Amino acid sequence: HQFKRVFDDVDTREALGHTFFIAISITILQNLVGLLLALGLFSKIKSKNLLRTVLFAPAVVAPVATAYLWQYMYGPRGPINSFFKVTGLDSLDKEWLGDPSLVLWSITLVVIWQFAGYSMVIFLAGLEGVPQELIEAAEIDGANYFQRFFYVIRPFLYPAITVNLMLSLIGGFKLFDQVFVLTGGGPGTASQTISTLMYRNAFLFGEFSYSTALAVLLTLLVAAFSSLQY
Repeated sequence: HQFKRVFDDVDTREALGHTFFIAISITILQNLVGLLLALGLFSKIKSKNLLRTVLFAPAVVAPVATAYLWQYMYGPRGPINSFFKVTGLDSLDKEWLGDPSLVLWSITLVVIWQFAGYSMVIFLAGLEGVPQELIEAAEIDGANYFQRFFYVIRPFLYPAITVNLMLSLIGGFKLFDQVFVLTGGGPGTASQTISTLMYRNAFLFGEFSYSTALAVLLTLLVAAFSSLQY
């Protein structure tokens, strides 16, 4: 009965759509940003160790603390909107957490900001395993940067790519802290995810059996996508 209700409930289908949107967006963008940062810091710049530490630092901050920080940043009079007003870009002044068309992107940006450095470190570990003589040989043969990356570096990054994709996809599907603190699933149900819906039904409405069914559904989704990706 509870599993049938899961697929019949409009709120659940909507939350499932939001969960997919956040998980896929985080998986693609977080890893893209992390890879670009890793490639940038893999060069011979003198401050690369300091930059690695600075870029990784957000990943060690508690997600709840990060969410409260960004809740202030996104506020109507927060630093982001204040910056736009000061620079004359009033048209970019938005209700970042109050506009249903922006709220999911706003949440996704917070997660990417916090964990792109985590992905970067894993990619850097993969880059350390690329034999330098292969890169130098390709460079001598006239390969440009993009050719060296695609034909020489990329194959050595497959293990790092697999790990990063799995971690970010699982993290996106089970995302709770940032959504709960930033919006609580609002405005209305515009940012409701499976995790926040589980919390609402279990601890606000006392429907523990229905929340358990949602938890099983989430577990199956994560297992299926992780297996397919692997």
